[in-house]
Amino acid sequence: MNAPNPARPDPTQPGTPSTVAALALHPIKSCGGIELREALLAETGLEFDRAWMVVDEHGEMFTQRELPRMALIQPTLRHSDLVLRAPGMLALHLELGTVEAPTRVRVWDDVVKAYDMGALAAQWFSDFLGRKVRLARFDPEEQRLSDPQWTGTLQAENQFADGFPLLVANQASLDELNGRLAAKGAAPVPMQRFRPNLVLQGLQPWDEDHIDEIDITTAEGVVTLRLVKPCTRCSIPNIDPASAEAGPEPGLTLAGYRSDPRMNGAITFGMNAVIVQGVEHTLRVGQPVAVRHKFD
Repeated sequence: MNAPNPARPDPTQPGTPSTVAALALHPIKSCGGIELREALLAETGLEFDRAWMVVDEHGEMFTQRELPRMALIQPTLRHSDLVLRAPGMLALHLELGTVEAPTRVRVWDDVVKAYDMGALAAQWFSDFLGRKVRLARFDPEEQRLSDPQWTGTLQAENQFADGFPLLVANQASLDELNGRLAAKGAAPVPMQRFRPNLVLQGLQPWDEDHIDEIDITTAEGVVTLRLVKPCTRCSIPNIDPASAEAGPEPGLTLAGYRSDPRMNGAITFGMNAVIVQGVEHTLRVGQPVAVRHKFD
């Protein structure tokens, strides 16, 4: 397989101009996402992103890898509650300011403090997913940090995200992938397959592989994000979020040219990012983005 090797930007030129093309959050880990026109940036990423997680009775996490039907659970975020809908189910309303019993849950290798969301939520998720599960909310007093191997001295907090506060993707990279799919006679895939928080427009395909930091101009000041780790890809992008059915694409096509030597040959799409400055600023679609590249 060929390693990602997009054309390097010209180091004599100023930061590449770009814009925020899309924003999205996923309140419940591995469930449906919400496209937003604006989003508040918190210490842990976008406010309410991956704040809840589906777990078993022992607090072990579930994702679409084990339960693809999680993709069909669609959230709506309102002023005071999170509304969940799924095929064949009455809507479930979760008050944003209400939790129940404290508990502990595991997200990958981290065991963290959380709150159980109660019997009604547990029954709703169990009925839809077909196995006994519960819903947990991250304890805001807990501090779960990203791996310092990638963040260095910068401490980056997370809730139930895989390991970093934000996932940044490039619209041009998706367009290039969809061109390859079309050439094979395969259907295009939407960006939601990759579940990013922030999508950039105005870059070259795979330019994100060489970005160090981005500065986003907001009404409150500049938000600076550092792109620290390529996002390795499992089977979840192969699950159609509209049907929860799995297929071979886009993973099969990505495997042909996105084997990343930085990640021991794993397939990558998008970059995990940490917050350098700008917590409590509001990100909006259309905001200008200045890009600074890194060079080997």
